[in-house]
Amino acid sequence: MLYSDCCSLIEVTRGRIVESIHFGAIAVVDSNGRLLCGCGNVDAVTYLRSASKPIQVLPFLEDGGMETYRFTEQELAIMCASHSGTDEHVAVIHAMQHKVGLSDADYLCGTHPPMHWPTRRAMLQRGEEPTPSRHTCSGKHTGMLALARLRGWQLEDYIRPEHPVQQRIIKTFSEMSDVPVEDIQIGIDGCSVPVFGVPLRNAALAFARLVDPIHAGLDERRAAACRRVVQAMVTYPGMVAGPERFDTDLMLAGKGKIVAKVGAEGYQLIGIERGALDKDSPALGIAYKISDGDEAGRAGPLVGLEVLRQLGFVFPVETVGLARYDSRQMKNYKKLIVGEIRPSFHLQWRM
Repeated sequence: MLYSDCCSLIEVTRGRIVESIHFGAIAVVDSNGRLLCGCGNVDAVTYLRSASKPIQVLPFLEDGGMETYRFTEQELAIMCASHSGTDEHVAVIHAMQHKVGLSDADYLCGTHPPMHWPTRRAMLQRGEEPTPSRHTCSGKHTGMLALARLRGWQLEDYIRPEHPVQQRIIKTFSEMSDVPVEDIQIGIDGCSVPVFGVPLRNAALAFARLVDPIHAGLDERRAAACRRVVQAMVTYPGMVAGPERFDTDLMLAGKGKIVAKVGAEGYQLIGIERGALDKDSPALGIAYKISDGDEAGRAGPLVGLEVLRQLGFVFPVETVGLARYDSRQMKNYKKLIVGEIRPSFHLQWRM
């Protein structure tokens, strides 16, 4: 993102001085495509990265993949996931492989150590090497491979942008985001599949439609697929991320009214169900990007909580496990308080 696209989102202080600032942009859109509010350039084009996974799985559902392979809601949730690679996550992936007739050799996502540190340490102690099943994107890749097998398409090159699986996915993403296929910027994600770059407001629209497909005017087949994705994610939030991960904790706190999906490099999508703010409130899609990539992960969750607050979604942060992501004191290695991290933005209403 260009500096001109950004506003100050998060400040980190030391003493009475603001020592660091995380810049970025935010867009909040309803399911009819109305831009309600934002901060910074809502038309900034940036990659969704893994935040697009709940959209990428829709073709598999629309083609009857859930019924063909008798996948469960838990297995659907992990197809939308950037999971932490725990033993529980891997067990779900292996069950799906068995149903489809896949093995780790079919996956082209590569390998990396689990994001979950206790699992990583346990693997080191027993001398176990990471496999594709532990890859944070293995659920998405399982869904793509399952769609290829369902349609009789070859598995060997399912990650190529020209492959029928990826062509179906980009067409679906185009329809959900209202961006013509030819205008979507295509990059290659960390797991080697195509990744989409669109304006923030269009990504927010896709998520608003995901949580409110009927009022968005989607056809019944797609609306049913959207409802199943949202239901799976809010029912099994631990599959979507994992222990002490923002997406999981936010969906647990939202009690079925919020769906959340993070993307790499400081990207986040959040969907709020119709009627969640008050009985007449519209469904909303929220997209934001932290311009510096938020490698430490300290800014993104706090932006999300503050956006929800400013929209009027209130929950007791201290009692629902979200305090670790909220405004808080910053301490040094001796546990002395040296400053704080806090929001520095106000949503600008466009109505």
